[in-house]
Amino acid sequence: MIRLPKITDPILVLGDVMRDTIILPEGEMARGSDVRAKIRALEGGSGANQAMWLSKNDVKVKFIARVGASDFTHYKNRFLAHNIEPILQSDEKNPTGHLVTLVDYKDGERSFFTDRAANTRLSLKEIPSDIFNKIGLLQISGYAFFEPSPRKVALDLIRQAKTLNIPFSIDPASSSFIKQVGIEKFLAWTKGARFFFPNEEEAEILSGTNNLKKQIEILGDYFEFIIIKRAEKGAVIGTKQHGIIADEAAGKIRVIDSSGAGDGFLAGFIAALKSDSSPQNCLIKANKQGATIAAKIGGQPDF
Repeated sequence: MIRLPKITDPILVLGDVMRDTIILPEGEMARGSDVRAKIRALEGGSGANQAMWLSKNDVKVKFIARVGASDFTHYKNRFLAHNIEPILQSDEKNPTGHLVTLVDYKDGERSFFTDRAANTRLSLKEIPSDIFNKIGLLQISGYAFFEPSPRKVALDLIRQAKTLNIPFSIDPASSSFIKQVGIEKFLAWTKGARFFFPNEEEAEILSGTNNLKKQIEILGDYFEFIIIKRAEKGAVIGTKQHGIIADEAAGKIRVIDSSGAGDGFLAGFIAALKSDSSPQNCLIKANKQGATIAAKIGGQPDF
C-alpha cells in the first residue's frame, strides 16, 4: 500500500476572510417578483474556513489574511478564541470581503457573487520575517492567486517553503477565476505542491480531460498527491507514478448548503495526516467532515 507523508503542526494558512450572506430560496427565482427564502449572515472565506476546521480538529494554525480596519479587532479576537494565531493585516481603505451565495433549492449547489475587497490588498511587506518558524505545512487557498497583491504573497511564501524544504498544499478554489488568470499560469504558480485539492470541475479544467485517471496522470506532472473532491461520489487520491491509490465513496449525503464543504474536507484530510498515513483513512475522515458541513448552513464550525 502507498503511504502518505505525515505532517506536523502548526499549519500556516493563507487565504481570505469574507462575510457571507447565504440565500436559500424555497423555489425557482421569479424575475421581477418575490421568492420566499432563508437568508443568513455568517462568517466565511475559504482560508478562514480551512483555519477554523483545522482548529476544530485540534490542529495548531497560523492564519494570514487582510480585513477592513473596522473589523480588525473582531476578527483578531474571533480567531484567538478558537486557538488560531491570527497574522492579520488591517485595511483602512477597503472593507472586509463580502460574498453572497445563492444556493440551488434542488441540490444545494452554490453560485457566488464575490467582492473580495480588503483581500485583494494583502501586503508582502506586512508578513513577518520569521513566519515559517516551526511550520509543518503551508496551505494556500487558490483565491490568493487571482489578484496581483495577494499573488505576490503566495508566490513568495511558496518560494520560502521550497527553500526551507517545507511542504505546501493548494486548494484551487474557483474554476471561473482560474480560467480568467489562465490555466497554464495557475499550474506554473502552484507547481510543486505536495497535496493538491481540486474538485471535479477544477480537475477537468486544469487537466483538459474528464477522464479521472488521465486527470491524475496529467496533474501529476505538477503535484505529488492529487486529491479530487467528487461531492456525493466521495473522493479519490492518486499520483503520477501509481495512478489512483484510493477511492472512497461519500455515502448518503443530505445537502442543505455546500458552502465550505470543500474547505472542511481539506481540513479533515490534513488533520488526519498528523497521525495516519493511510490514503483510505484520510479520505474517509475528509469525506465525513465534508458531509457534515454540507448538511448545515454556513461553512465554519459551530464550536
